[in-house]
Amino acid sequence: MTEPAGMRASDSEREAVVERLRIASTEGRLTLAELTDRTEAAYLAQTQGELAQITADLPGGAPIPAYAPSPAKPMGKARQWFVAVMGDTKRKGKWRIESEIGAVAVMGDVTIDLREAEVRSNEIDIVATCVMGDIKIIVPDGVDVQLSGVTIMGDKKVRVVEAPPGQHAPVVRVRGYVVMGDIKVIGDSHAAPIKRNMAAWTDWWLSRRGLGHHAVHRAVNQAVNESVRDANRLVNESVREALRDARTARRHGTRRRRDDDY
Repeated sequence: MTEPAGMRASDSEREAVVERLRIASTEGRLTLAELTDRTEAAYLAQTQGELAQITADLPGGAPIPAYAPSPAKPMGKARQWFVAVMGDTKRKGKWRIESEIGAVAVMGDVTIDLREAEVRSNEIDIVATCVMGDIKIIVPDGVDVQLSGVTIMGDKKVRVVEAPPGQHAPVVRVRGYVVMGDIKVIGDSHAAPIKRNMAAWTDWWLSRRGLGHHAVHRAVNQAVNESVRDANRLVNESVREALRDARTARRHGTRRRRDDDY
């Protein structure tokens, strides 16, 4: 018997959906941004109906009843390298991550955008070496970023809105070795936005965050109405001021005429 869509979701059901999303990611069905967004949506879900929307376009449909985490699949292929020597190297858009990533910048710049990448594991490992250069790694907000390594006359920075503690968010692990350079890991809020697929399962999530289409329209209408009210108030005040000035001038003119008569 199918549970009603309004039935409250349990913690085990949320974890089961997160595990299903992880499996779908290893099968190449989700990008890192989609995996992160849906993982956060699963933890925000209040009912089984909301959980079902998150996995509606994935094999298996509704959430499975129990959470049984499985070990991450080892990445068996050689490391993927991105190297810039006195130049620039960029990797963004749709691409596949099947092994550890290596990034090297020597008097150059390397930019790696992971948001639209297809991932084969819940964890992404990056080894970054920077000598008088810059390496920038862009991730979706909500991932768990772990940055370690050695810095000599340089900087390592993380500017990402991470998931709350206790959530099984995707992990991006960066080991950085910097000599007179910079390694930065930044999230969506600090990078150019990407186009996300506004599927049906996201409507409730966006609405809960005040970002849904209806909420946007309401906000716009409210702003317009407030602007109109402010404009009307200013006009009315100006008109009242003008009328007061006119009445005052008329009274003064009448008094002057009376004085002239005497």
